[in-house]
Amino acid sequence: MIDIGVQALISIISHLLFISITWWALQAIQYEKWMKPNKVVQIRLLLILITIAIGSSVSNFFLDYLFLSQRLPMIW
Repeated sequence: MIDIGVQALISIISHLLFISITWWALQAIQYEKWMKPNKVVQIRLLLILITIAIGSSVSNFFLDYLFLSQRLPMIW
């Protein structure tokens, strides 16, 4: 069984990794077409919130899969 501290470290690293990957992927979108004039701060904030939401969701899926697969041998 993984120690709680190690599990916390893996979770933090996973969240930061997937949020970074999501931010990188969202940079491919040309969101300037959707912007209203003089609303740069709002669109950047929206992109940050979308990045955190998607990155955290993907990270949670990955972590759930990882930790549940480690508990799978306990069936027997």
